[in-house]
Amino acid sequence: MGSTPSMLTQYDIEEVQDHCNHAFSQQEIVSLYHRFCQLDRNGGGFVSADEFMSVPEFAVNPLSQRLLRMLDGLNFKEFVAFLSAFSPHTSPQQKIEFIFKVYDTDCNGKVAFDDILSILRDLTGSFMTEQQRQKVLTHVLEEAGYTKDSHFTLPDFMKIIGNSELKMEVEVPID
Repeated sequence: MGSTPSMLTQYDIEEVQDHCNHAFSQQEIVSLYHRFCQLDRNGGGFVSADEFMSVPEFAVNPLSQRLLRMLDGLNFKEFVAFLSAFSPHTSPQQKIEFIFKVYDTDCNGKVAFDDILSILRDLTGSFMTEQQRQKVLTHVLEEAGYTKDSHFTLPDFMKIIGNSELKMEVEVPID
């Protein structure tokens, strides 16, 4: 599966299912494979950042640049594992781990006030001033028992977000 073969074998499908903790059915994996092959324009078995940016819905996502950090150069198995965070069959803990990786901009295993503020900046654009963003974020953190100087590890993140009802789901069209 390193280079893009024309067909997936049953073994390949089962291997991908195991890799993504059975977040997708076999039919969904085949559909994702077809989409992956469409994105992999040069047929090298990997999807580049430029190829991901060719998807209009992805290109307009305010977090696309952050996601590209996680996506650039994925093979098919990694591509499916990345998308598994959006599957309705993925546990809330796995979804929170994914969100944590998006927020951990410097990949140091911790999320700081500035990391969250940066994401908030991406999401709100010109709809909020910098002062409003800082005020809102400070208030939310204080309500959760943290300060501006706190650094959040994954367990902290789980504690804060774990009680919310995350809706990170996409439907994979079956061809």
